Amino acid sequence: MNLFIASVQRDLLVHFRHPSEVLNPLIFFVVVISLFPLGIGPEPGQLKEIAPGIVWVAALLATLMSMDSMFRSDFEDGSLEQVVLSEQSTFIFVLAKVASHWLLSGLPLVLLMPLAALLLFLDEAGIWALTLSLLLVSPTLSLLGGIGAALTVGLPRGGLLVTILVMPLYVPVLVLATAMVQAAEAGSETIGYIYWLLAILFGAVCLAPIATAAAVNVATDQ
Repeated sequence: MNLFIASVQRDLLVHFRHPSEVLNPLIFFVVVISLFPLGIGPEPGQLKEIAPGIVWVAALLATLMSMDSMFRSDFEDGSLEQVVLSEQSTFIFVLAKVASHWLLSGLPLVLLMPLAALLLFLDEAGIWALTLSLLLVSPTLSLLGGIGAALTVGLPRGGLLVTILVMPLYVPVLVLATAMVQAAEAGSETIGYIYWLLAILFGAVCLAPIATAAAVNVATDQ
C-alpha cells in the first residue's frame, strides 16, 4: 500500500509540473466535439443521433494520446528498472501507474462529458448514460492501454504501435458503451449494458495488471 500511494503521489506531482501533458488530451477532446457541429451542421436531431459515437471516439483518441507516456519517463530515467530489480511488487507498481493515468486522463474526461453531451443536444437521460458509461469504461481503457504502453516502452516511437496493439481490445467496450447511450436515448433499459461493462472492468482489473507487469519485466530485460 505504501508503494502504491507513493507511486501515485509521485506521478501526479511529475505531471502537474508538466501541465501540457495533462491538458493536451483534454483540449483535443473539446476541440473534436466542438468541430462536429461546424462540420455537419447545427441540426439538433442529426447531432443527437450520432452524438454517442462522436463522443466515444473522441474520448478514446484522447485517452490514447496520453497512453505512451504511462511508463516512458520511468524507463528513460532508470527508475522502472530499479523497481523491477528491487523486492517491491511490480504488480502494485503497475496498478499505481494505471490509477495515476486514470486520475489524469479518465476522470477529467468524465467531468467534461456532460458539457460535451450538451454541445451535441443530448437529453438528460443520454447525458447520464454517457457519463456513467465513461465512468465505467475509462478505468478499463487505462488498464488495457497499460499493456500496450509497457510492451512498447523501450521503442523510440511507440505511440502509434500502442494504438495498433490496444485498439482491438477497445472495440468491445466502445460498442457496448455507445449502445448503452443509444438505448437510454430511446427510453430502453440499460441495466444489461451496465452489467456487461462492469464484468469487463472486473476482468481487466484481475488480468491486465498481470500482463502489464510481465511486459514491464520484458522491457527492462532488454
